[in-house]
Amino acid sequence: MRRAVVVGAGVGGLAVAGALARARWEVTLLESQSSLAVGRGALLLWPNGVHALRALNVGSGLDEIGEPVADTVIRRPDGRVLARSSLAGLAERYGAPALAVRRQDLYDALTAELGDVEVRTGVRVDAVRASDGVGPAVGDGRDWWKADLVVAADGMDSVVRRAVSPESAVTPAGYTAWRAVVPRHRALADVTSGETVGSGQRFLVTPLGSRGVHWVAVATGAPRPESADVQLDLLRRWFADWHDPIGALIAATRPDELWQEAMADLDPLPRRFGVSVGHGGIALLGDAAHAMTPNLGQGACLALEDAITLGTLITEATPGAPLDDVLARYDRLRRRRTAKLVRRSRRLGALFGARSRLGVSARNTLLTAAPTGLLDRATAAGADWRPPRTRR
Repeated sequence: MRRAVVVGAGVGGLAVAGALARARWEVTLLESQSSLAVGRGALLLWPNGVHALRALNVGSGLDEIGEPVADTVIRRPDGRVLARSSLAGLAERYGAPALAVRRQDLYDALTAELGDVEVRTGVRVDAVRASDGVGPAVGDGRDWWKADLVVAADGMDSVVRRAVSPESAVTPAGYTAWRAVVPRHRALADVTSGETVGSGQRFLVTPLGSRGVHWVAVATGAPRPESADVQLDLLRRWFADWHDPIGALIAATRPDELWQEAMADLDPLPRRFGVSVGHGGIALLGDAAHAMTPNLGQGACLALEDAITLGTLITEATPGAPLDDVLARYDRLRRRRTAKLVRRSRRLGALFGARSRLGVSARNTLLTAAPTGLLDRATAAGADWRPPRTRR
């Protein structure tokens, strides 16, 4: 029986564990948290992410957990519109819509499709064996899990990636994001999707239908050391003179609903996303392979792409040369695409996060002069993807 160990039970880890199980691999999923699939906040599923979920048998439930995003508007802090983009035509153009989903709802849907997967929680992997001549293994200081394939889905600070690709470094982007989901009964009924850009600060709003409103505040600098209630007070002051409903959304947020995260990406990316180890190998997936800033909203979608790509390629592979071939092909299919999107997200973050008077003026002029072109190009960069076909 071919054996796989997946490290990390986020979006990518859950997706690839289910995909490998359906490909008739014996799968063990290791998660450092004490329980499986505890998600906070929300995320945007672009058409490529929806296509991946459909291939993972999760597509039929998206209507229940996803809120269609038809339009997005970019504004100045005073509310003046800089650009508009309609997302209503995505389904016709790319074969799937854009959907906003609560992360927990997506985790639950992926968990329901895990199939015959052994789940081990409370396992914090801190050691990796990747020497030639034997298959890969991971350990937590007490036990070791040996496998024909180890999939690193353990995030930006991946222990597995550091073992096989130490040259790849986490590079801070220089700004921090605060996120929260305000429940429907405390959120405003007329909130629309959009982003407001100022000088080194941004505020994004995404309605989640009956599930509430997701908002993200971005500001230059490192994460704050203060408590969540103090951070909320800081956000209220930073965005006090910004247009409605920004102040009302912050005011409606409770401290236990807020969390912050320093933005970063990987630079350089790992030399290879698939590494042969003895008779087996290691595959890097999601943020462990290509962590990126959130400016394109593609992080979760690319992890889902990775999962379905690996699961499709590996269906008939056996340890040894066939698995080596699969890992090499996985690297070829994923590296170029993800590297391009990481760079594009980095550039978009620099544009939208402009701080100088000249930079802000140039950005606003660009958005006003090309009100749909910039947004459409950013959308097209990631949305135009389909799951790979197996070779016959």
